Amino acid sequence: MFNISVHELKNLDSNINLIDVRSNIRYLDGHIMNAKNVDSNLLISNPSKYLDKESKYFIYCQHGVTSKKVCNYLSNFGYKVVNVIGGYEAWILEK
Repeated sequence: MFNISVHELKNLDSNINLIDVRSNIRYLDGHIMNAKNVDSNLLISNPSKYLDKESKYFIYCQHGVTSKKVCNYLSNFGYKVVNVIGGYEAWILEK
């Protein structure tokens, strides 16, 4: 599993696989543009429904704690995942 800062994330091409693992309510309250919402519990319980092992995914939550756990779990099963350090809160604060 790898980590990326929000500063580094903002410098990437906008055509990346970005997944918000927060609840749908939190996602609707605000999210990073082009992010797909998949609740962490759904993603962990059935990753093959949402992810392809050949693709890379950038995963974030509110503060970066849940996304780190999700990334650790998924990487153990061969998924290419990158945790966004600090999550959505860090994204908002990054100017």
